[in-house]
Amino acid sequence: MQIKTRLYSSNILLIAVPVFLTVMMAIGCGTAVWHIYKNGVVGFEDSEDFYRASKGISELAEKALRSDAPEKRDKSLHSLSEFLDRGALSLQIVSDGALVYRYGDEDVKDAQLLSAVALFGGEGSASDGGRSLYARRIAIDGTDYRILLFGSDAPLSYDTLKNAVIVAFFILMATLGISIWLTDRFLIRFVYRHIEEPLDILSEGVRQIRDGNLDYRILYEGGDEFSRVCDDFNEMAFRLRQSVTLTQQHERSRRELMAGISHDLRSPLTSIQAYVEGLLDGVASTPEMQRRYLTTIKSKAEDIDRMVRQIFLFSKMELDDYPYAPVILRLDGEIEELLQSVGEEYAEKGLKIETELTHASVRADPELLRRVLLNITENALKYKTKPVGTLRISLAADEKRCRLVLADDGPGVPPEQHARLFDAFYRSDPARREPCRGSGLGLSIAENAVRRMGGTISAGSSALGGLAIEIDLPKAVTYDAEAPDR
Repeated sequence: MQIKTRLYSSNILLIAVPVFLTVMMAIGCGTAVWHIYKNGVVGFEDSEDFYRASKGISELAEKALRSDAPEKRDKSLHSLSEFLDRGALSLQIVSDGALVYRYGDEDVKDAQLLSAVALFGGEGSASDGGRSLYARRIAIDGTDYRILLFGSDAPLSYDTLKNAVIVAFFILMATLGISIWLTDRFLIRFVYRHIEEPLDILSEGVRQIRDGNLDYRILYEGGDEFSRVCDDFNEMAFRLRQSVTLTQQHERSRRELMAGISHDLRSPLTSIQAYVEGLLDGVASTPEMQRRYLTTIKSKAEDIDRMVRQIFLFSKMELDDYPYAPVILRLDGEIEELLQSVGEEYAEKGLKIETELTHASVRADPELLRRVLLNITENALKYKTKPVGTLRISLAADEKRCRLVLADDGPGVPPEQHARLFDAFYRSDPARREPCRGSGLGLSIAENAVRRMGGTISAGSSALGGLAIEIDLPKAVTYDAEAPDR
């Protein structure tokens, strides 16, 4: 259940439950009081209450006797029966010794009470052992009437009834207060428990992440709003783990990069220093030896320059600060144009290049594409083991992708090292004893460039027995039959 729904239900129940219980209690108390009042015999607690009540009833009886019509008088007198029954009273009206009206039962003590009142002129009140008499004389149109009201003690008095009503009222107020308190306590536990539990779970998760346990995940099966919060927490932890892992990888790559730069620059610099010292010390005593020393120094300086340019290019790509100007071009045309310009040079160095090309258009930066092809070709030349090595370039395409494979017949690379070939300064020779064979940045630059062009690059075993570099690029959508050659 949603927290919002729980709160909404709690607000309703906080009002509905106390009102319902109070109404039910009010009905019960009201029914009990009404039953006592309707069916019970309500008397008077003392003679003073009896006197006041009898005086009021006698005034009503006098009003009825003063009515002109006898039938109306009898009807009015009969209406007093309800008051008489409520007070356990009996009424007698006597005129000239004759009984005019009578309501209620007689008691053996009534004669004694009448005798007692007669001593005081026939008016007044008297009481004897639980029986009381109120007598009053009136004259109506020359006729004397005596109104006699007899009453007996009753277990329930009017004051008692009044107190019962007051007690019932306080019971109702207490019921209302207690029901509100109990309902509030229950609803607080009902809502708070479902808030406290997920908060504790989230707090524990935060502590775990704070302490470095980035693999910690929250398991929360509730279907309320906290479920989304817990899912977001897990997603945050997952991304934080990825970020930390990526940062660690970058830090490791940075250390490897610095170690590689130091190693690869130290080797040619050491050679240059040795040959320069040889020249200064006169070791190269003949012009031929001096020329050979200078040629070696020039070659080592060119290696350093090439390495620095590779490092600069790699750094610019890593910082995403390298210019990128993609255009739609014919990939097969780009490959053929490149081979026309450098193919003869590679053939002289002992690398034969074969092609199996099909028409395919891609959207790429021509300069980056040329850099990728040259880096892979240079690796094939540097690592060949035969007097004449072979590099086979094949291009295939379908409706959406272009697949370019450059496979050589060199020594190859173990399969477990294929994925690491694209790491900066990585070489398959762990000892890095041959820095002259490359800077270790060529394939890293190629991987970055291909990624910029929206493609992927991977390494595998070649059918020729060496290494195969596979490049997958998205096919460009053109409106012409084929993209024009640049």
